[in-house]
Amino acid sequence: MLYHLFSWLDKHFNVPGLGVFQFLTSRIAMAILLSLFIATVFGKKMILFLQKKQIGETVRELGLAGEQQKKGTPTMGGIIILLSVLIPTLLFANLDKVYIRLMILCTIWLGVIGFFDDYFKIRARKQAQSKGEAYKKQNSDGLAGISKIIGQVGLGIIIGVTLYFSNAVTVEREIVADKAITANLQKGERIAKDSNIIIRNINGVERRFVKVKTPITTIPFVKNHEFNYAKLVSWMGAGAEKFTWIVYILVVTFIITAVSNGANITDGLDGLAAGVSAIIGAALGIFVYVSGNYVFADYLNVMYIPNLGELSIFVGAFVGACIGFLWYNAYPAQVFMGDTGSLALGGIIASLAIIVRKELLIPIFCGVFLVENLSVILQVSYFKYTRKKYGEGRRIFLMSPLHHHYQKKGFHESKIAVRFWIITILLVVASILTLKTR
Repeated sequence: MLYHLFSWLDKHFNVPGLGVFQFLTSRIAMAILLSLFIATVFGKKMILFLQKKQIGETVRELGLAGEQQKKGTPTMGGIIILLSVLIPTLLFANLDKVYIRLMILCTIWLGVIGFFDDYFKIRARKQAQSKGEAYKKQNSDGLAGISKIIGQVGLGIIIGVTLYFSNAVTVEREIVADKAITANLQKGERIAKDSNIIIRNINGVERRFVKVKTPITTIPFVKNHEFNYAKLVSWMGAGAEKFTWIVYILVVTFIITAVSNGANITDGLDGLAAGVSAIIGAALGIFVYVSGNYVFADYLNVMYIPNLGELSIFVGAFVGACIGFLWYNAYPAQVFMGDTGSLALGGIIASLAIIVRKELLIPIFCGVFLVENLSVILQVSYFKYTRKKYGEGRRIFLMSPLHHHYQKKGFHESKIAVRFWIITILLVVASILTLKTR
């Protein structure tokens, strides 16, 4: 909003100083600082409000150290994260860009789903207390699991359809000399609507580019690092590429659902999900900035995605929000994010990775989310299998998700959280190295 206002004032009245809003790096810095300010200053007021309304955590009786101390700690703190992301983005970003609009939608969409889930749980707890009954969180009246999945799938379909069909979503292809433009295109690719030949002078050499619509992503650690989703339907024969959109939307929906649930499962220790998300967000910020700058993209030999640079403002606000939230969420936590925050964090990370066409890197830089998810799947599957075969259920881990396993082994939760942060840093570094390691 401020970006559009100041751009208009600078254009029509030439007001001194307002030109700074035309610089992307300046707006990224302002977004980070404002998100930190909102999360730390407004966050304290939100915590007091939640305490006043008795919106607190209940004890789950899992036999873990420190459970009783967590009783009554305010939850639904994810509202702090959502506001810290949305307000700087709305103020400093160019809202005309399709990627900004998609990420605003993603943040609000999953935030609302998580909010209702937390709200129904809190309402069930208060109803139980008013009746003098013991509240059991595992039997809560939170949002039904199928409702969450439907919501996540709905978001995945919207993002997938937009990225595949919108003419505002393109990449640039270099036009090889002495060849027709169409000769450079792969299956499933087409020249973007109203696209003209773009001439750029890079390192003193004049080169020609054209914007294309293409269902491609990046394959890590290989020289020919692009993968075309049309290959997944090539077995159907000639003309099968017209069905690529179905496969693409299914993949996008699966990724958003899986990563969103992975972040939700990871949110079980003070500072764990927020810290891991901040680190992953920083890595995605690098990918976004590089892919949105044709000079860096050309130097690192990564695909240049027009208009992507503006998304750096959203990512900056996202990282600032996670770090600011850690001010109150680090051990001992003064507030929990709840599903309001955790579902949105995972969905934002997944959507960013898909937009920047780095979704195949998700198993690497989201390794903690992946392992947490797998630990639950393996634990439940093995328990059901052994109960059916031996008459009694057996476990692989002392408790799942994995962070609770280490708690059972006697590790302090702050040590577990910090070590998971360190692991995420190593995984993120490995992901960034894929820009040059092929």
